[in-house]
Amino acid sequence: MKYLLKTISAKMLLFSMIIPLFLVGCNGKLPGGDARKFPANPEERIKKNLAEGRGFKISELGNLGNQGGVFEFASSNELWKASLDVIDFMPLSSVNYSGGIIITDWYSENNSQNESIKISIRFMTNEIRSDALSIKVFNKKCIDNLLNCKITERDGILVEELKREILKKATLYKEQDKKNKK
Repeated sequence: MKYLLKTISAKMLLFSMIIPLFLVGCNGKLPGGDARKFPANPEERIKKNLAEGRGFKISELGNLGNQGGVFEFASSNELWKASLDVIDFMPLSSVNYSGGIIITDWYSENNSQNESIKISIRFMTNEIRSDALSIKVFNKKCIDNLLNCKITERDGILVEELKREILKKATLYKEQDKKNKK
């Protein structure tokens, strides 16, 4: 019983120490507005709030892009669009624009299940340049219909061809975008 009273009194003491910290953080003011700073007339208050950017208009509900941060969407990123166009024949396993990665599912030509490839494209930057992409191509060879498979990473020609094709398309998209803006 004494232990219970000690813990309760310790909690009460702690609680009584925390409340003043919150009040000091508020500078002793209660939350809410200062009546001297806001007009008494509701129509004038609305005009003032709208002028300061508070509140919203029903006509602007669809146009919330002016608030918060600036985000680039996949449709405006030439590298992203070009990458998806180049590998559009392959099924996609994972696509994460904010993470900057595209991973395809295993793909095989002519429905050959003994050999298939998988491509991973990582975006290092949004700028169109040779080091903007990190492309990995994986090759899967199976001996007994998806049993006893060996997966290896392929380097060389295929990776370079993919990178070159993506960069070429991205450059064309960027030029088109510049022409459309003029």
